[in-house]
Amino acid sequence: MPASMIDWNVAVQTGTRLVRPGPQVSPREARQVVTELRELSAVAQGHVREFTGMDGGIDGSPAKVVDRPGWIRANVDGFRVVLEPLMEQLQARRGGSLLGGGVGGVVVQAVGSRVTGMQVGAILAYMASRVLGQYELFLPPDPAGRAPTGRLTLVAPNIVHAEQELNVDPHDFRLWVCLHEETHRAQFASVSWLRAYVQDQMTAFLLASDLDPGALLERLRGVGEAVADAVRGGEGNLIDAIQTPEQREILERLTAVMTLAEGHGDYVMDAVGPEVVPTVADIRAKFQQRREGASQLDRTIRRLLGLEMKMKQYAEGSRFVKEVIDRVGMDGFNRVWTSPNTLPTHAEIKTPSLWIGRVIGKPELPSNEA
Repeated sequence: MPASMIDWNVAVQTGTRLVRPGPQVSPREARQVVTELRELSAVAQGHVREFTGMDGGIDGSPAKVVDRPGWIRANVDGFRVVLEPLMEQLQARRGGSLLGGGVGGVVVQAVGSRVTGMQVGAILAYMASRVLGQYELFLPPDPAGRAPTGRLTLVAPNIVHAEQELNVDPHDFRLWVCLHEETHRAQFASVSWLRAYVQDQMTAFLLASDLDPGALLERLRGVGEAVADAVRGGEGNLIDAIQTPEQREILERLTAVMTLAEGHGDYVMDAVGPEVVPTVADIRAKFQQRREGASQLDRTIRRLLGLEMKMKQYAEGSRFVKEVIDRVGMDGFNRVWTSPNTLPTHAEIKTPSLWIGRVIGKPELPSNEA
């Protein structure tokens, strides 16, 4: 992306300055946590392969363990990989500038890039104290110019903070988190088309932006309404407020596949059972209470950023996965990864029998479908 659109250095500087420090641990304890998380990610990988039957293409590389500033830097790198080429296309559509030409346009872009960088940094600072781990799909090229396929990242301070806050067994909790994240690695490593599908949907979403200033201004007026709705406890969020009708259709497809991925991870981390994670029932109960027990301010921010939707994705996706596996078994469920056409729609996630009837070919009566 041209530097005039988002000042990525400002994003990193803002994020790392605003992010809260992690829990206080000694250097020795910190090293032990990092070592154990790397070891447990490898252990979890084996359990995920055995439980899901997804073992193709997994490279077995150790997880990258980072602190909160490290997570911010990694995500800024990922944003640049995804967004820079797209913004160049958008600029080309507008004849070289999204904000107009001349000296005035240059000044507006220079100031605007710093403001946008600060906004991105502030959002990342908020997120950096909450994310336990993630599978990074979009990475900068390696020194040889090759694009890495993906990387599993664990945020050590957040994992330690969560296990302390929940008062759960640290070893079990760390393995439990690794099971979820390793499931994402299995999904994208074993399903050859999945990464490209997600990237294509993201690209289509961004390129569907309406570049007409009048239309954009009209949608931006809805931002105030979204903020007010979120404060009242409604469903309003900034993404919904500014997207075009075409983007809504694309976002529904993208949301469906991410709901499946997140729900699959949530299902696997519990379903491997107490033989692998002895205190899994206690961890799940306390973790769920933690998700639901956020402060009013935190819930408002999560709604605005669309994070409440992510919480719903975990629940809806997990229900879908469990329902399908209960009815047709793991092999039947794994047909979901055959092609983009076998992915569930949003409606099918809510009513799994629809997906079973379409893909498996054995229509069944719904049971406890919400």
